[in-house]
Amino acid sequence: MLFRYRFVRTSMQVIRTLLGARVTVVGRENIPARGPYIVVLNHTSVVDTPVLLMAFPVMRWRFFAVEKWKYHPIFGPIMAWLGAIYLRRDEVDRQQLREALAALEAGTVFGLAPEARRSFTGKMMSAKDGAAYLASRAHVPILPVGLVNNDVLFANVKRLRRTEIEVRVGRPFVLPDVDGRVRSRDLPAHTHLIMAQIAALLPDRYHGHYQDSPALAALRCGEDPWPYCRALSVNGDGPHE
Repeated sequence: MLFRYRFVRTSMQVIRTLLGARVTVVGRENIPARGPYIVVLNHTSVVDTPVLLMAFPVMRWRFFAVEKWKYHPIFGPIMAWLGAIYLRRDEVDRQQLREALAALEAGTVFGLAPEARRSFTGKMMSAKDGAAYLASRAHVPILPVGLVNNDVLFANVKRLRRTEIEVRVGRPFVLPDVDGRVRSRDLPAHTHLIMAQIAALLPDRYHGHYQDSPALAALRCGEDPWPYCRALSVNGDGPHE
């Protein structure tokens, strides 16, 4: 199985060179030696997953992918070969969740973008609760990753400019205890915490929906962001662009 990741990783390195891009990993020491854990990232480009595979050590992955890629003549077979779990846009059924949880229980690293869709502006969008749900059910750590300049890669290629891509890896964290089993009404607060952790790794221009988040401001000041996430959830409100 690991042969597949080595092969794709080598192929991606060749393509990266042809595209005139350099990938720098910041915080590599924060990557756990083994799974299970969930990698969460901002989603701005079709190259996000390949960049992630190049930045991380060779390991077993599973990840969610939008169903349209299943039928792509090139990327479809490659993504399925690497362990994609295909889902309809903004829809995850019980079978797909069971498959994801089974992968985590087996010690696999699971990757997903909580926004569940690509941002065409580069700015972060309001996230879904999928990552929070998986982490709360599997009781595994979450590893936040911020991807910088993936969103300008192809524009730079057209202009024959080099792209300096950064993969910023934060410290793993676990969801706070909420006095027992996490319920559906608790998930938005956990999701906001996850997104604040990602945003804290990124330059201001990416913050988008979370730019005015008190939880993000707390993280940047070295304070505990969780009380602000709980407050936003209780008040039924959140940051806006």
